Amino acid sequence: MRHRTRQPRQRNRFRNVRLSDSELALISAGAKVAGMTDAGFLAHAGLAAARDLTTTAARIAGDRELVAELFAARRHLGHIGNNLNQIAKILNSDGHAPQTDIVLDTVRRATERLHAATVQLLDQ
Repeated sequence: MRHRTRQPRQRNRFRNVRLSDSELALISAGAKVAGMTDAGFLAHAGLAAARDLTTTAARIAGDRELVAELFAARRHLGHIGNNLNQIAKILNSDGHAPQTDIVLDTVRRATERLHAATVQLLDQ
């Protein structure tokens, strides 16, 4: 786990924000991946948006969908990794793993999905 970096100067202003359970879950997941607290993540994201006032609501919505897709792809790859480890264990003990082709096809599809999301992010 990454340790979060401290601000050289503590922020002395605060605001309250109301979130739905799903919004909080999404923000918490993003903060965890970024190695930040929820509050720090919200501040960082809010400042990024405020610095670029030309960003349209459609772009923000597209970014949200892209981030959700990247999180989903990350989770999916974690599940696939578990399956690959199980197959490797079977094959290393001279066993037969009939599901190998299915798992490898899933790896290919997940890789393509992640590649497409990455290309979309880089094209912005």
